[in-house]
Amino acid sequence: MSEDGIEASHASDTQAHPADSLGLGIKEMRLLAHWAVDRVLDHFEHGARGPAIRESSSAELLAALGGPAPEEPGDPLQAMETLVDVALANMQHGDHPRYFARIPGPSSFAGVLGDWLGTGFNAIAASWPGGSGPATAELVVLDWLRCLFGMPDGTEGVLASGGSLANITGLIVARKMAGAGVAYLSEQTHTSITRGLVAVGFPPEHIRVLASDAQFRLDVDCVRAAIDEDRAAGRRPGFVIATAGTTNCGAVDPLGALADLCAAEDLWLHVDGAYGAPAVLCDAGRAALDGIERADSLVVDPHKWLFQPYDIGCLLVRRAGALADTFHMSPEYLTGASTGQGEVDFRDRSLELSRRARALKLWLSFRIYGLGRMRAAIARGIELAEYAESVVQADARWELVTPAQLGIVTFARPGATAADHAARADALARDGYAAVTSTALRGRPVLRLCTINPRTTEDDIASTLERLAAWPGS
Repeated sequence: MSEDGIEASHASDTQAHPADSLGLGIKEMRLLAHWAVDRVLDHFEHGARGPAIRESSSAELLAALGGPAPEEPGDPLQAMETLVDVALANMQHGDHPRYFARIPGPSSFAGVLGDWLGTGFNAIAASWPGGSGPATAELVVLDWLRCLFGMPDGTEGVLASGGSLANITGLIVARKMAGAGVAYLSEQTHTSITRGLVAVGFPPEHIRVLASDAQFRLDVDCVRAAIDEDRAAGRRPGFVIATAGTTNCGAVDPLGALADLCAAEDLWLHVDGAYGAPAVLCDAGRAALDGIERADSLVVDPHKWLFQPYDIGCLLVRRAGALADTFHMSPEYLTGASTGQGEVDFRDRSLELSRRARALKLWLSFRIYGLGRMRAAIARGIELAEYAESVVQADARWELVTPAQLGIVTFARPGATAADHAARADALARDGYAAVTSTALRGRPVLRLCTINPRTTEDDIASTLERLAAWPGS
């Protein structure tokens, strides 16, 4: 067929197939898309002027968003305005420079662009024939992360929704490869891991939650003693679950010593670095994370300290082929499986079959910003926590509880109760100025800042601490 014939054929296809499957015209689609882009840009430019967190009552939200399902088409712009002004306004804004609670999600604009493009093209990353381009982007991103964390050639991975699913996926693989056995973790290990172990069938006697040491780290001697105890009782030790940056205080378990113990005892070392692992990119975090490269499986959440929009988690597994050995499936209705070298069906690397193309945003972010900017942004988060520590120590109204570690610092009002701390945090959140966490360390009530947003300023920290201290209940 001639070029003119091909163009005519394409033109005919365009005329025969409307742009939107449910009836919006292309002019209206462009208008609405431009409106959406402008609102997102307004959020990036002016969002810091708004609240760090906002919550309305269920009755208020249902009145604005609920009602019977519409039978007839509505005004698209009016619906979008309601979505932005009601649904998207009433939430934690993890990218706000004064959102210090939990682990913030300070997403970058390049990540948003990647997500937009993937969603707009309805990209899927389940099989090689169905998405060889997105699958290649995922393979590239996984190998970039492997190199950053110092894991060896042959390490494989998969992207998941976040740390919870990535961690439990890794532990399913570990049990498949190593067999049933006891898992050792500390009381500072993220609770989603304990929940996941139960959900996938670890019996209670195979979940050993051990006391952490004085620095809230998994104690190597305690693990060794528990291993001996279990062997004496006829149980098989199987797995050590270490944390590279605990949620409560940023503590890093002694990864090198735990790796030595696992090597000596033939145990699988799983490292949960969901928020903390990216600190290995900068000098300030590298020493604290020494030994992370020896993990048999490692988890990191790029939607935390790699500045991606929700959701994207990552699992890396040292043993080549372990993911496919655990999750491969080949029913007759999934034909056209990959066969060539380097071709991967990502449906064979986790329990997900339908998978959005999560790698696109991280690939684009690396390409747009480069490692240097990311490294500097991570270092900035560590410096901000150290600044917060200095402000706390200089103010007699506060007492430092744990020093700045990987962007987290904890502190307390001398003699304050958990209720007092919670009231201060709640008042700050209701006001919308900032969000902080009220938690406890070994039963002691503390307040906590997580400062991993590079847009945060020293004034944001100082003013937040001042408002907390000057709360009217003081």
